[in-house]
Amino acid sequence: MIKAFRLTAILEGISYLLLFAFTMPLKYWANIGAPNKHVGMAHGVLFILFVVLAGLVCYQYKWSIKRFIIFFIASLLPFGTFYVDQKYLKDLQ
Repeated sequence: MIKAFRLTAILEGISYLLLFAFTMPLKYWANIGAPNKHVGMAHGVLFILFVVLAGLVCYQYKWSIKRFIIFFIASLLPFGTFYVDQKYLKDLQ
């Protein structure tokens, strides 16, 4: 399950950065909304999957609620999921 969580963390981070750096400028500066809709939907699904997997992994490894909260807050910040991957998940594989 840790592999799936790591992959989701990376994909969620990439989708977040794509959303802010690429598709939102297209939507608001060039009036091209389709990429924002698709990347936004993918990001939403990946965000929910990340939070669910964070809960499951914290339960499986018997980590504290504090660590789950760190994971959740990291999912709200740009580059946060990359931090989670490097600090908490990289050595588990």
